Amino acid sequence: MAAPKEILKEALNLKAAEKAELIDKLLSSLHSPDKEIDELWAKEAESRIVAYEQGKIKAVTLNEVLEKYK
Repeated sequence: MAAPKEILKEALNLKAAEKAELIDKLLSSLHSPDKEIDELWAKEAESRIVAYEQGKIKAVTLNEVLEKYK
C-alpha cells in the first residue's frame, strides 16, 4: 500500500472535479452508521424536546448562539 504522503502527492495532481469526487468518497467512507450511537442521540433529542415543552429549557435564536462564540 502506498504511503499517505505518496497518495496525497498523486491526489494533488488531479483535476478539480476528480479531487471533489475523491474527497466525497473519502468522507463517505468515514461515516459508518452506529445503531447504538443513533439510539443515544434519538433519546437525547427526545429528552430535550420534553424539557423544552415542560419549560425546563428555553429556545434561543441562531443569532444568540453565534454572538456567544464571537
